[in-house]
Amino acid sequence: MHDFRRSPLAKYLLLQIPGWILAAVVLGVLRRWIDLPNWGAAALFLAWVVKDLMLFPFLRPVYEARGRGGIERLIGVQGTAEERLAPSGYIRIGGELWRAEALQTDISIPRGSRVRVQAVRGLTLLIHPEE
Repeated sequence: MHDFRRSPLAKYLLLQIPGWILAAVVLGVLRRWIDLPNWGAAALFLAWVVKDLMLFPFLRPVYEARGRGGIERLIGVQGTAEERLAPSGYIRIGGELWRAEALQTDISIPRGSRVRVQAVRGLTLLIHPEE
């Protein structure tokens, strides 16, 4: 059985409902205020819904569930020690500096060494040196 709550399309459509309600209210006011014909209001509302449906393929990746998000995505990633880690300091992953701490507190990791992220504690990456 398909879990509708996890479907990216379901999430997207549920988040569009308030916009559709607002569009219907505005079109209802316009019908009375500028004497907009019923067919015109219906056509504008349909155009609004079609616009939202056409945008979904571009926005789908945002609504897809991910296994790990946030800082946890860095687990398993390799970085470089920006300073001597004894046992903590900063490492560079891509273009970002991250606070890191060696899992083994009895070692010192020299500046420039390659390290790998093993775990996360808060916003600190727990690392070990690469061989």
